[in-house]
Amino acid sequence: MQDRRKTRKVAIGDDRVGRLFIGGDSPILVQTMTAGYTYDIDACVAEIERYRLAGADVVRVAVPERKDTDALREIIKQVQIPIVADVHFHFQRALEAVEAGVHKIRLNPGNISDRDQVNQVIDACKERKIPIRIGVNEGSIIERKDKQKRMEELGKYFAGHKSGHLLALMIAKLEEYVEIFEARDFHDVVISAKSMDPALVIDVYTEIAARFDYPLHLGVTHAGPKSTGAIRSVAALSTLIANGIGDTLRISYASDHVDEVKDGLEILYCLGKRPRKGIELIACPTCGRIQVDLFTLVKEVEEKLSTQITLPLKVAVMGCIVNGPGEAEGADVAVFAGDRRGIIYVQGQRVANVPENEIMERLLKECLEFEAKVKRGEAKLGEKMVEIVPPDPIGELGSGKAKIMAGQVEQITVRAT
Repeated sequence: MQDRRKTRKVAIGDDRVGRLFIGGDSPILVQTMTAGYTYDIDACVAEIERYRLAGADVVRVAVPERKDTDALREIIKQVQIPIVADVHFHFQRALEAVEAGVHKIRLNPGNISDRDQVNQVIDACKERKIPIRIGVNEGSIIERKDKQKRMEELGKYFAGHKSGHLLALMIAKLEEYVEIFEARDFHDVVISAKSMDPALVIDVYTEIAARFDYPLHLGVTHAGPKSTGAIRSVAALSTLIANGIGDTLRISYASDHVDEVKDGLEILYCLGKRPRKGIELIACPTCGRIQVDLFTLVKEVEEKLSTQITLPLKVAVMGCIVNGPGEAEGADVAVFAGDRRGIIYVQGQRVANVPENEIMERLLKECLEFEAKVKRGEAKLGEKMVEIVPPDPIGELGSGKAKIMAGQVEQITVRAT
């Protein structure tokens, strides 16, 4: 992986909710957006809290009407996380959000035709030291005649690209927007350029990363339901982050936004960009050797351990004795199964051999006890490469020769040729 690109550093937050930074040497932040109505204060606060507890660093809310910005003042008092106001078309909503104490504005200058109105928002944010994210989405770009020459120049540059015209247009619009802010000597800016096409997202962010030193907010817009949206998002965002591009991100799903937060964090965990919080669960994909209901077991393990374990324990759930021992070597706690039983290890030491219906209960017990030891300083996570010796398949798991001799498995003799 490449080193992260150097960008300006933009502050977000306040003394009450805490101050975070976007860009520079700061961690990559994970964002999401509320799905309910902002003017419904209690529901909005509850939704924001769900996302915070899931691990979100920043939450964005829509403020299309005055009643939303009126509610924003009370919402900000109750939450414990920086809030971004999403503004489109009505510059007055941005000014009202600033007065309400919002921590960041998301603004699309192309949706506000009056340049003076945009300048009013910039000046208000500059006075309060509130950053602004400016961006373009492929579905909301508005062409302007006075930028035609620049778009033609970029069009020639990207002539060989399958989405060359769109790529050129997105970059031209961003250049236009940045000029507006720099003319007001305002530099607390974050840039985004989203598309539903992961390949285009990769290309456009790569290009703007080479052209601007502002921090970048990554995202694949209109990604769809989690089943497909996860693939689209991971394809684009992981590629960019691995190439050193990106300072904050939002995964967008047409489903529960808690999953946006969890999956965004998982990308950063897997790429080593954030220290993991909570369990790291690995599990085999199963095959014809499986002798327990592993799918159900893995689901139960994930649900129970994710709510009860706070340290980054590595937990392995393996379905057989063939690859299980080897694949579980790096785990702090591991279970691998056979013949309706499970053998549990804690950092290489076998601690239990239990029937299938007792695996979940015993695994949770061992994880909680090991976590307690770590917290007391009596053990360390990932302290060593664990060497697990597979159990005797003839005896403990009741397979192999024992079954053959009992006539339960047909014995096959391979003749030499």
